[in-house]
Amino acid sequence: MKTEADENYLKEIYALQMEQTPVSTSSLAQRFGYSSATITGMLKKLASLDWVVYKPYYGVTLTETGTEIALEVIRRHRLIETFLVQALNIPWDRVHQEAERLEHSLSAYLEERIDAHLGYPSFDPHGSPIPTTTGSIESLVHNALGGLPVGTMCEIVEVNDRDPRVLIYLDQLKLGLRSVLEILHIEPIDGLVTILADGIKITLGPATANQIFVRIINAP
Repeated sequence: MKTEADENYLKEIYALQMEQTPVSTSSLAQRFGYSSATITGMLKKLASLDWVVYKPYYGVTLTETGTEIALEVIRRHRLIETFLVQALNIPWDRVHQEAERLEHSLSAYLEERIDAHLGYPSFDPHGSPIPTTTGSIESLVHNALGGLPVGTMCEIVEVNDRDPRVLIYLDQLKLGLRSVLEILHIEPIDGLVTILADGIKITLGPATANQIFVRIINAP
């Protein structure tokens, strides 16, 4: 029987595997705010269930079963976010935490009804792909806005939803999915990025720019 903690760990390992493989215990400790000893104890438990492969001083990777469980949780999470935005008109900066609480208790029946009600969406409100019922997920390679050169014309296709302050700030700037931007200037020392959006110049800090992922329309 999977616990809420089990699902949270598997989901986070899956997310971190997009950045590093194997995933280090220090990365998980930073993500959860737990001690390395606590993380190690949980990884040993997950390994005993054959959901991860864990090697001390090396790191952890998901097994096939662990990946399936992680994708199930991610699917429920992103469907809930989409439902909250589309059906209940909840702002996109509020839905992540709500979905974190609801994703563990959503039944398969309600999941299917929500999916059908929404018209079987492929992406959540932040532009992240929603895994299918068979456990497949669209593999997307997007560029972080902060890593592109001056003169690039691009379209916002995904925004990291972990920090609601970024989402609130983008709302205030009237920037969202499908906003078209041109990179005008990048400060060489502090990394400030100046963009042009709908005829308005906007300057973003590097921390914010690196949470925005774009599709390149024209490269310089």
